Amino acid sequence: MAASRDTPAWVDLVLLPALNLAAAFVVAGLVILVLGENPVKAMGILFYGAFGYGEAVGFTLYYATSFVFAGLAVAVAFHAGLFNIGGEGQAYLGGLGAGLVCLFLGGLPPILVVPLAMVASALFGAAWAYIPGYLQARRGSHIVITTIMFNFIAAALMTHLMVNVLIKPGQQSPESREFDPGTWMPFVHELAAKFAIAVAKSPLNLSIVLAIAVSIFVWLFLWRTRWGYALRVVGHNETAAVYGGIAPAKVIIGAMALSGALAGLVGVNEIMGVQHRLILNFTGGVGYVGIAVALMGRNHPIGIALAALLFGALYQGGTELSFDMPKLTKEVVVVIQGLVILFCGAFEGMFRPQILAMLRRRRLQAAAAAGA
Repeated sequence: MAASRDTPAWVDLVLLPALNLAAAFVVAGLVILVLGENPVKAMGILFYGAFGYGEAVGFTLYYATSFVFAGLAVAVAFHAGLFNIGGEGQAYLGGLGAGLVCLFLGGLPPILVVPLAMVASALFGAAWAYIPGYLQARRGSHIVITTIMFNFIAAALMTHLMVNVLIKPGQQSPESREFDPGTWMPFVHELAAKFAIAVAKSPLNLSIVLAIAVSIFVWLFLWRTRWGYALRVVGHNETAAVYGGIAPAKVIIGAMALSGALAGLVGVNEIMGVQHRLILNFTGGVGYVGIAVALMGRNHPIGIALAALLFGALYQGGTELSFDMPKLTKEVVVVIQGLVILFCGAFEGMFRPQILAMLRRRRLQAAAAAGA
């Protein structure tokens, strides 16, 4: 989200998110207090559980990696004026694409099969998002409705495949056989050990490097290419885009395909990086969290990375919190996450009138002082 015309950029991009986040944690503290626990102690445990030791940092960054992919997917579509709610289904299909390559081409050299699996995850996610994009651009179907429907279709498709087609023979659990080790994304702690660097064991893998590279790509694409400019013009004013010679239908379809490709990369982190097999529900709601990450990050890659880190910390620190304080169950942690989403999303402009009034007073005082 760009800064408002009457608001300095640092207010919209730094001050308001910080105030909203602080307000969310104040209200969360009140909830914890009502439950009979010390909110200061609880927040300390949450922070320590997310960043206090090596394994915790690894888990936090592992969660944040998936959130970066999902947040970027939502942001690209949003810049084109589209609200992509289908990140969950697109991530699901992305994992399927990566898994199929790992299952059937696992005998190839890793230098070939790993990039192929990554490309497959992006292509499967892009294909799943292409259909709602086409329906929006050519048939006028509402993108929110179609992407939500496609989440359910993706879940049903995966259930059928895992139960009836891809399940490992001779077992009851709906999961595939384990991939060949050559198809796994290397763990960071294993790579560090090769250089005699001690890093705590965690699910963090090289997908985080892919997330950083993709974030840079999205920034360059949106703000340094004519395709990105066309996408943003369509998002701001479709009529002006047509007047400028831009075909909105092509942009919408392309934006949704790119959005789906980014969401599909969640499968690289989850399937190739951690699970090493196809399983049901491996996304765990990442696609929906991506919406909050994009909103809180103002649809900018840097903001999305910071918001993804925050939600990764909430996920990892919340697990530690519910373990050390039994009264604060997983549901309470979800409430804390919901408060962050509420204040940083729905209530994002709550403090703007007061800040604008303060800035106007300061400008008037400065003008009066200059005139005197």
